[in-house]
Amino acid sequence: MLDHLEFTAPEARRIAGATSDWELVIGLEVHAQVSSRAKLFSGASTVFGAEPNSNVAFVDAAMPGMLPVLNEYCVEQAVRTGLGLKAAINLFSAFDRKNYFYPDLPQGYQISQLYHPIVGEGEIIVDIAPGVARRVRIERIHLEQDAGKSIHDMDPNMSFVDFNRTGVALMEIVSRPDIRSAEEAAAYVSKLRQIMRYLGTCDGNMQNGNLRADVNVSVCKPGAYERYQETQDFSHLGTRCEIKNMNSLRFIQQAIEYEARRQIALIEDGKQVVQETRLYDPDRGETRSMRSKEEAHDYRYFPDPDLLPLEIEQAWVDSINATMPELPDAKKARFVRDLGLSEYDAVVLTAEVENADFFEAVANGRDGKMAANWVINELFGRLNKQGMGVGESPVSADQLGGVIDLIAKGEISGKIAKDLFDILWTEGGDPAQIVEARGMKQVTDLGEIEAAVDRIIAENPAQVEKAKANPKLAGWFVGQVLKATGGKANPAAVNELVAQKLGQ
Repeated sequence: MLDHLEFTAPEARRIAGATSDWELVIGLEVHAQVSSRAKLFSGASTVFGAEPNSNVAFVDAAMPGMLPVLNEYCVEQAVRTGLGLKAAINLFSAFDRKNYFYPDLPQGYQISQLYHPIVGEGEIIVDIAPGVARRVRIERIHLEQDAGKSIHDMDPNMSFVDFNRTGVALMEIVSRPDIRSAEEAAAYVSKLRQIMRYLGTCDGNMQNGNLRADVNVSVCKPGAYERYQETQDFSHLGTRCEIKNMNSLRFIQQAIEYEARRQIALIEDGKQVVQETRLYDPDRGETRSMRSKEEAHDYRYFPDPDLLPLEIEQAWVDSINATMPELPDAKKARFVRDLGLSEYDAVVLTAEVENADFFEAVANGRDGKMAANWVINELFGRLNKQGMGVGESPVSADQLGGVIDLIAKGEISGKIAKDLFDILWTEGGDPAQIVEARGMKQVTDLGEIEAAVDRIIAENPAQVEKAKANPKLAGWFVGQVLKATGGKANPAAVNELVAQKLGQ
């Protein structure tokens, strides 16, 4: 059972080396691209990497007279995400226009959901340390369309705009300010990404911009967060600054740590923190001002006149809920409970849904601990060394399971199994057939093993005397016997016979 973590040592003080005590308070707005082949209000493709401005429908380009048509699948994916975050699903929601001008926004407004989001309050349990977790509350999830992309590095004298992303469906997942450190912020985004990948609602590819975070950071004196919890009055938390468009877990941590130091230094110098939007420069390791922080009224929100309010039925929500997959926390608990895995191994194996599926295929009907050992140490170790994912593994789950079966039957030893794994990795094939064809079966004939033990003992009388004086040296004879038999002798039988022959 995980315990919810209570705040103790203020993180901001640790990272800033300040002379006074400070607490760090963080809230995140995560923009997750919906896994949909079509955009939110048009049938244009969402494929990444297409030629600039090749995936743009008339409505995306804001051509006169073009009206948006809501993509039902994107709504379903938002509902599925909400259910995965234990959130309330709003049967009534509506779209609003968020008005601002920017070259990559052809309509002059973004269609979003301010007043009536599709998903209400939920929560995520974020692992902080072994056996310790923090509950982060979700305030809301709303659907909105993405903007295009401004490109400034193709020509020093001009900028370009690619509208391929314009209109792509985003889920904006807004947390409460419950996160208390840079490490927790990264862990929160990582956990959110993991859940959505299990659900299939967002691929979580941060490099392609499919998952981005706006990070709100403020610092306050000890006890202020507790007063906020009691009153829900944000004024207790200090002036916040928003760091926009973070698409790296490492950069999220670095930006928060820098911003905390900057705000603490300002306050301790008798200056004020200005509420503003900032950008993080990873090359210089610092945040810099982008613009003053806008409030809702600055965007002149009003209901979108081209879209009717969205009303969904509870029966439809229930049908989606009935198809929900097993999520990472439940899967991890099952691996520990039913397969006897350690907490650490269960965490490693459930980190990615593909890894968990591969492991379950290997462990099916087999010893769970042995399967976990082979998947984590041998398979993942080799994959990591070669920069490959489990989907690229040359060794299939069936092949690896076959190796474990041969070990369990006593037909091969652990050492032979590793040699067999190497053959499967480079050449493929059926494990049992390879063992048979190459004479790799373990020697279990006690007479044959005893003859080898007797020969090694007879050839090494001096080592025998040493082993009798120091029983720990018996392992030398075991190694020699295994070497003499090409690693095929049953190690347990060798150990037992060596001990008998040496009178141990």
